[in-house]
Amino acid sequence: MYLTAEKKKEIFKKHGKSENDSGSSEGQIALFTHRIAHLTEHLKSNRKDFNTERSLVRLVGKRRNLLDYLIKTDIVRYRAIIKELGIRK
Repeated sequence: MYLTAEKKKEIFKKHGKSENDSGSSEGQIALFTHRIAHLTEHLKSNRKDFNTERSLVRLVGKRRNLLDYLIKTDIVRYRAIIKELGIRK
């Protein structure tokens, strides 16, 4: 499996407040970004996997919603996570 419990804890520790803080917006955005990158690589070699493509589109939408929420609540945190993950609008 590509996303183990240790990998999740590492992502939350790096981008969230702690490794057990899975509810912070930054942690969730980082986790979605990791999953999006994995699914993108999968789709490069499996072009006709439409279920995975649909999942990828939903994940991108969820991440976009979280980023929009972060813009409205705290623009400094938004800019920090965008810069750290290398996401652009």
